[in-house]
Amino acid sequence: MGIPAWVWFTVCAVAGVAGFALLATDRAQRTARNRERRRWAALRGWQFEETDHVLPTRWESGAIAYYGTGMARDVVAGSTFTADGRRQVYVLDHETNGKVNSVLVGVRCRRPLPVVIELWLPSVPFQRDQMPDLLGPVGSRYAFVTELAAARKLITPDLVDAAEEIGADVTVVWFEGDWVMAAAPPNSSPARLERLLRDVGELADVVDPFDSDQEAESGGEVYRPSFGRKPAS
Repeated sequence: MGIPAWVWFTVCAVAGVAGFALLATDRAQRTARNRERRRWAALRGWQFEETDHVLPTRWESGAIAYYGTGMARDVVAGSTFTADGRRQVYVLDHETNGKVNSVLVGVRCRRPLPVVIELWLPSVPFQRDQMPDLLGPVGSRYAFVTELAAARKLITPDLVDAAEEIGADVTVVWFEGDWVMAAAPPNSSPARLERLLRDVGELADVVDPFDSDQEAESGGEVYRPSFGRKPAS
């Protein structure tokens, strides 16, 4: 005996309603996150952009290498003060294949580092094609680096201590070029992102200490936001 047509119709209708509900829920969450991020940027006097396809191409390691370049949503750009002075910052939702996989927080150094260092939680299946060399444990994380000797000079006890403050909800912290980056969970609150910015800023201070003489000669760094533009090589 065949299944009546009305049963198939009912199944299709229920599936359609469920799909619509999921879509509406996702859209509502995105809208709420957008408003929250926009208000946070306004309170800090920072700039806000809803989307940016070019910004993620600034980086090639860490979460970018793991998930793919993707695109940036709900981007906040500004500058903040650390113990060693003012630094440029970015906060963005990293989206790939239509899904936000993490919130990226970046603090910029004054000069590029000679090596890429990725600090992964051991619970993350971080193996991928063209993975950097394994250096070994750094606190509670594992370090993968592009050049072992250069990395050993940078991974000091102060860096290990600062990295331990990042928190177990951040899957990876990485140093690339003149940036220190961290990948926080999707839907991280502004309060959590504020704390993460402070912790990432401390890491930037460790690897890029303030040079008062150089800063005085240059007259201080002036922040100019640059959505969608890669730095000149």
